Amino acid sequence: MLRIGGTKLVMRFGALLALSIGTVVLAIADQPKPNVLFIIADQWRYDAFGFAGNPDVKTPNLDKLAGQSIWLTNAVATVPVCCPTRASLLTGQHALTHGVFMNDVPLDPNAQTYPKVFAKEGYDTAFIGKWHVDGHGRTSYIPPERRQGFQYWKALECTHEYNNSIYYADDPTRRKWGGYDAFSQTEDAIRYIEVRGASKKPFLMTLAWGPPHEPYQTAPEEFRKMYDATKIHLRSNVPAALQQRARMDLAGYYAHCSALDECIGRLMKILDAKGLTKNTIVIFTSDHGDMLYSQGSQKKQQPFEESARVPFLIRYPAKLGSSPKQLPATFATEDVMPTLLKLCNLSPPKSVQGLDFSRYLSGGKDPSDGAASILCPAPFGQWSRAIGGREYRAIRTQQHTYARDLKGPWLLFDNTQDPFQLNNLVGKHEYADLQKKMDSWLNRKLKSRQDTFENAAYYIKKWGYTIDASGTVPIK
Repeated sequence: MLRIGGTKLVMRFGALLALSIGTVVLAIADQPKPNVLFIIADQWRYDAFGFAGNPDVKTPNLDKLAGQSIWLTNAVATVPVCCPTRASLLTGQHALTHGVFMNDVPLDPNAQTYPKVFAKEGYDTAFIGKWHVDGHGRTSYIPPERRQGFQYWKALECTHEYNNSIYYADDPTRRKWGGYDAFSQTEDAIRYIEVRGASKKPFLMTLAWGPPHEPYQTAPEEFRKMYDATKIHLRSNVPAALQQRARMDLAGYYAHCSALDECIGRLMKILDAKGLTKNTIVIFTSDHGDMLYSQGSQKKQQPFEESARVPFLIRYPAKLGSSPKQLPATFATEDVMPTLLKLCNLSPPKSVQGLDFSRYLSGGKDPSDGAASILCPAPFGQWSRAIGGREYRAIRTQQHTYARDLKGPWLLFDNTQDPFQLNNLVGKHEYADLQKKMDSWLNRKLKSRQDTFENAAYYIKKWGYTIDASGTVPIK
């Protein structure tokens, strides 16, 4: 009797378990897919925010967003220049895999990209702003087959004429954004969200602004008036001879930042108004930073904090909550795509090489080995060999940056003790063990990425690119 009764009990338990599992599956299936608003600025470095402790720049809306988001404080641009970052964001691949390791070269139109995955899963996909992975000319029309899965389209390959900015939509007719292009692009994104907000289909909107990339003095006047160059605080690694120029440029740079911050406020307001905030993933990041005369240098490509470290905020109240959180894991460009897809319960393509941090965002284990890669396969243009540009491979841990060029160890910084990277520890006897440890770590990273660290000519020849005397692919 006990055995028979036990059998009945097991059968009843099995039935209840099956019913429970079925209920859970149905509940998951009934959950609405999240919308995605993916915002990318151009050349906005990690420290140019109020929430990052900057005493000068005014970013109240981003400060508010940071107060509702997870901030990955050690996010880096793996190849800190425009096109490589954008290609790796799209594909989740390393630059030496997809081949876009310098500017103005094309990403394979058959690449497996996040908008293609979202479109396949029933999302409406939209792109507005700066594209810069087409490689067929900065003002050329980009046909649908080279849009990597985006359906709604108002974009241009590249321009920095923010007040005289053209774009293309569904045909080769040149159109023009009114006024300051980031404002017009944001308003277009808002109209898109208003229409899609009432739809049962989820949307993926990628909005890519050109500022705060130079020219620095072209933000709307009301924002330029917010900054007095003589009162700008400088990072302590700006040489005295360049400080006046740095203050002038930073005042204009911050004006762009504040203008874009207003755009953030408008976007968050429409999500709130349409009741979309809870189930919309908002990502804010940048393709790379800007030296702005730190280390006596300008622009990007370099492994220093100002160039390679980027902001990364992610807000998703339905799954990640709305309390602010700072997470210290090192997070790289190619990690964005798989992380976003998994947050949406979508499977990354097998071609993806980045790491999925979605569980880490929810309190799980850091999936990395504790270091993110930074590299320059081929220096060009604003960081050509003539002004000190070099091929390098680097890693950034939560505490250290270590870089090696083709001649050997180049840079080693303790970013905790030396946040402005003024004390290069390479070759110093008392740090020999640390240098050896970091060099071994870099070697492991290179091996895991199948990176044999060749010179620029090797990669340029491999991919069939044509360059000029400054190492730059000529702009069409």
